[in-house]
Amino acid sequence: MTPFAVVIFLLGLSSLATAANFTQVFEWPNELDFEWPSEESRTQALEDGTFKPVKIQPRYMAVYEARLFLNLFKEDGVPASLVSLPTSSESSSPPKLTPFPSWDFHLNGSGNCDKIHRAEGMEVDSDGRLWVLDQGNPDSNCSSKLWIFNLINNETELIHRFSFDEYFHDLVLDETANGTFAYIARWMESHVVVFSLERNESWIVDTPKVEVNSIALSTKDQEPRHLYLARSGFKELYSIPVAALHNGNRTTEPRLIENWAADNSYRMLMDSHGTLYSGFMYENYTSTWNTSRPFLEQSFYQVAGLESAWPFTFSLDQNATFWMTVFDDVNMPRFRLLKAAVAAKSYIYNSPESRE
Repeated sequence: MTPFAVVIFLLGLSSLATAANFTQVFEWPNELDFEWPSEESRTQALEDGTFKPVKIQPRYMAVYEARLFLNLFKEDGVPASLVSLPTSSESSSPPKLTPFPSWDFHLNGSGNCDKIHRAEGMEVDSDGRLWVLDQGNPDSNCSSKLWIFNLINNETELIHRFSFDEYFHDLVLDETANGTFAYIARWMESHVVVFSLERNESWIVDTPKVEVNSIALSTKDQEPRHLYLARSGFKELYSIPVAALHNGNRTTEPRLIENWAADNSYRMLMDSHGTLYSGFMYENYTSTWNTSRPFLEQSFYQVAGLESAWPFTFSLDQNATFWMTVFDDVNMPRFRLLKAAVAAKSYIYNSPESRE
């Protein structure tokens, strides 16, 4: 992006413009809380320090039908990193977080490799399955995992164990005639992890000199399809052809597209019309780019005075609703859940104009 374009973009941000009409679903004035098995268990967790409400921070989001799923940043005082909550409620009080799929998958799991240790990135496929990355626990010799939960029958379908641990960041899903694939980013790593569901295999494709941060997948209507990569710690946005992840070559050279106005794009999302959304660390706005046109960054949503390292989580569902949480480290309310009707679904689905 040229210096002149950056100035114009920042002027647009100052107007607090939004490209969608968001409405507030829930507001949590202070800290979030869990749906505990009993009040006694909550009191005990507060006393022994396994629950510290001030530590709860949403990081990733996925939505399926009437349920919204969140990954919480896992640290001491956060007993579960994968939770769910309803997308609506008749109560005036905001809902509490329910550990998913149950408390038993989280509590006392530090020494058990069949527990969820640290959920970090997730997506729902078109068959109603929730894919969840799990960092694992190197202190317990538990490698990283990929969980697949069937949300229709509430069963665990798959636990794929990787040969490494930690540094997971995010994933996207590619449903093709030759099977379903997950493309996975890892913090500060110059590669993409590829997983084949049908083969239950994973492999690494190197991206030399480009440490991958956030990722997004182009629409089903775009051929050939591309995977978009934001470079960790920088403003650069790259792409690689999806074919390069399947052709047996374990190295591919990313192509530079342009620069975002801010660095550290921590989350990207593609919709079914080819609009790419991005959030940036320590920035109080989100941006978009219509990938069918030459690169032009535009303001999507901004919150004046927002102070947070990871200010937004967002996701698109199958009903063309854009969901977003807003998190503020300093100001009240600390948490808000918003939604907006938009003209496109998640990238998982074909656009309305194309054949299903």
